[in-house]
Amino acid sequence: MQPQELSEHHNGHPRRWAILGVLVISLLVVVLDNTILNVALRTIADPEHGLGATQGQLEWGINSYTLVFAGLLFTFGILGDRLGRKRFLLVGLVLFGLSSLASAYAQNPGQLIAARALMGLGGAAIMPVTLSIISNVFHPRDRARAIGIWSGAVGLGVAIGPILGGLLLRNFWWGSVFLINVPVVAIGVIAVALLVPESKDPKPNKIDIIGVLLSVIGLVGLTYGIIDGGEHGFDQPLVWVSIVGGLAVLAAFVAYERRIAFPSLDVRLFRLPRFAAPVGVVGLVFFAAMGVFFFGSFYLQLVRGYSPLRTGVSLLPFAIGQLVFAPRSAALVKRYGAKAVSAVGLLLTAAALAAFIFIGAETPIWVVALAFFVQGAGMANIMPPAMESIMSSLPRERAGVASAVSNTVRQVGGALGIAVLGSVLAGVYRGEIEPATRALPGPLRDAANESISGAYGVAERLGAAGPHLMSAANDAFMVAMHWAAGLSTLIAALGVLVVLRWMPGRTAPAQLEPEPVGEPELASAS
Repeated sequence: MQPQELSEHHNGHPRRWAILGVLVISLLVVVLDNTILNVALRTIADPEHGLGATQGQLEWGINSYTLVFAGLLFTFGILGDRLGRKRFLLVGLVLFGLSSLASAYAQNPGQLIAARALMGLGGAAIMPVTLSIISNVFHPRDRARAIGIWSGAVGLGVAIGPILGGLLLRNFWWGSVFLINVPVVAIGVIAVALLVPESKDPKPNKIDIIGVLLSVIGLVGLTYGIIDGGEHGFDQPLVWVSIVGGLAVLAAFVAYERRIAFPSLDVRLFRLPRFAAPVGVVGLVFFAAMGVFFFGSFYLQLVRGYSPLRTGVSLLPFAIGQLVFAPRSAALVKRYGAKAVSAVGLLLTAAALAAFIFIGAETPIWVVALAFFVQGAGMANIMPPAMESIMSSLPRERAGVASAVSNTVRQVGGALGIAVLGSVLAGVYRGEIEPATRALPGPLRDAANESISGAYGVAERLGAAGPHLMSAANDAFMVAMHWAAGLSTLIAALGVLVVLRWMPGRTAPAQLEPEPVGEPELASAS
């Protein structure tokens, strides 16, 4: 159904609610995969029950997906408009399913990283066209409700993902967290083929191939340098070549994007404080928050000895905080303004992150759960006002551009957060554990110094000396976690300053009030 055909159905497409259900399934499979992965990291790192992945490889297992997803999100939205949204959704689902299958049966960390990158390719094809199809099949008066339901799929994924991951890992091998995607994708492909109408944009934008290549190369180079520096030390020449080279390519990307008519990332929008401030806040808060989920999984499963299922349950308060407070955020913004609500949300998030500085191995678990809940509640009051400010800063016809830019910054912020905070975690841990591993043979010493998972693997082979190494590894990890939590707190505090300085307060509605189009308001742990 072409956009102009909507007038034939005064209430939208006759199967619009069934179509929405299909699109929710398509989105849910993407969100579920990333939230399930959080509780599987410890198992994938295990050399006996997983792949023996190092901390750097685990970071790449997450970031290979995120960087490809972020780099291609805007371009794939344009390709879907040009080639047909239904066709592109089907291609994305099939690619996501096949790469999930490849991830499930990966034989080494390198294969898993490559398969995850392909999953990012599929996810980037799925996400933007689902929203375009909703806009096409729903009448404007029902569109906000439909998008709200679509957004709720993220909250559902955040809530059930860790628990589902824990159940799978309790009963099956680590690959089951990826294999679960395959039947869901198969159902989605059949439903899309039968129910979703085809639609295209009669005047699609041009594709910025050079910009996409520059952004992906620059981000991968920068991220590689940060992760490799954390794993092997920042005294390696290759580390700085990667970091400086990545920054140089990103600078070239910005310069190029400023000169072309159809940029993949319209950097000129950042001249508008009403747009730039909330986008910056979104990037900062995801930078700070995603690292906490990365080290939180190891804290719960190794230091506290929790099973994957119990770990998933322990992460549930974050999702509850999201689901309880996100629906109420719009009313708070209307009453107090975006600046006040965002500032309070960031302060709550910073307080929750700061709590991890003081959490120890024996801290009551209700304190940890409370920190996750406060973090979820805080982020629930950041995303809606930020998205409202972003979407209302531009005319209605540019709402899609505003959404694409904010989505990209969110993904990149999360990827860099995992890289930087993971690098801090690895560097501090290595410095703290070295005195306890000096007497070990070279290969065992290297494995124990690499990560807490490696130290646990070595301890299992040391017999009576094993518990001493485990205790030293726990102590080293806790010191490293406190440093990483401190940095994430500072990043969130920087977000507060950005809000107070540049975020608009209670202002009159924009002359052209945009429809609520954009990334789901509930934050995902992906």
